[in-house]
Amino acid sequence: MQFMLQLGKYSIGVGDRFGRSGRAQLQAVIQAKKQGVDITPVWNKSHREHTIIGTEPASVRAEADEAVKTLGFKSPYFVDADHIGLKNVDLFIDSSDFFTIDVADFIGKGVSEDKLKVFAEKYGKYVPSFEVPGIEGPLKVTKEQILQAGQKFLSAVEQAGQIYRHIKSRKGDDAVIEVSMDETDTPQMPAELFFILGMLADEGIPAQTIAPRFMGRFNKGVDYVGDVARFSVEFEQSVAVVTFATGQFGLPSGLKLSLHSGSDKFAIYEAISRALKKFDAGLHIKTAGTTWLEEIAALATAGDNGLKIAKDVYCAAYERMDELCKPYAEVIDIKKERLPEPQAVNKWSGEQFSEALRHNTDCSGYNPDLRQLVHVGYKVAAEVKKRYTDALKANEQPVSEAVQENIYRHIKAVFMNGR
Repeated sequence: MQFMLQLGKYSIGVGDRFGRSGRAQLQAVIQAKKQGVDITPVWNKSHREHTIIGTEPASVRAEADEAVKTLGFKSPYFVDADHIGLKNVDLFIDSSDFFTIDVADFIGKGVSEDKLKVFAEKYGKYVPSFEVPGIEGPLKVTKEQILQAGQKFLSAVEQAGQIYRHIKSRKGDDAVIEVSMDETDTPQMPAELFFILGMLADEGIPAQTIAPRFMGRFNKGVDYVGDVARFSVEFEQSVAVVTFATGQFGLPSGLKLSLHSGSDKFAIYEAISRALKKFDAGLHIKTAGTTWLEEIAALATAGDNGLKIAKDVYCAAYERMDELCKPYAEVIDIKKERLPEPQAVNKWSGEQFSEALRHNTDCSGYNPDLRQLVHVGYKVAAEVKKRYTDALKANEQPVSEAVQENIYRHIKAVFMNGR
């Protein structure tokens, strides 16, 4: 498969809720480049986030272009239409060159018996097992499992094909394509991933990244919850499968895994880094909401006005918890009894608020429940957007330093073996 735009081997999705931290995010990429590691920045913002904040997709392109121009960045960069479908893709066509096609809602929707039969016959050659370089022992598969894979994923991949062809009709080959299946209840095991990649090839989708659902919980803004040892095995096998499937099915040579809700998953970064090194593989990791959290933490210690804003966001989010959490129910896990009462938070110093919010498990004040609540509480700041963005502007230096340090912390852990 041929395509014009090539995503770098290592890439990082940097979300910026309010469009004020693009330069700070890019500074982290430049910092890594000075250490000899090239990371492609991809600014991403979903339709849901645009709707909540009252922005348009073109604003993300403007932010990215401004950051690149101001800092003299000469390497490729992209703007991602994050989690789009047929209903909203046209809003992003002009300003985006990276499209995250989200088809999780179409998983398991059913497929015609004729299509399922053709699929089962084509991939029956992999029964009862097949060897994947880098995986110890063969991957075992039955005819029933192949049929189940077709029943679960063929309709989703067909939907991805429709969306891809629509994008191609407008953009030609000037687009990086990602297919996302992460926002679903059931993880896709390595053997399933192999057949999904076959489906993408059959559908003619030149995906450069694939975002499966891994085992464990990837809650917003906090660390991985699950069996790290099992994840390590699964992730390494998934990297091996992607590498093998690329050759088997004629997919783009740079095809790589994409890790969604990837920010702050420090418990698994070492395993990820080890697998990338073993297979000389690439990775795309999305870190969308962590910048917003760093902005709030920095404001809390920047002075009385910033601290007041931080407290107001938390207190309002506490009172509106059900409303704010509902859209993110699958990717957060907040226990209200572990949240501090608003009247207690209103007595905190800036340092106390920052310590509770920042992801530092060595700090006794760190509260992951509070962090998740503030993560989804950006809607509160959006309702007083000028007040919030004025505070970011007035405290640009400490906010930028915090954002840059946080993104670089992620880059170091994932792509630089922690150095």
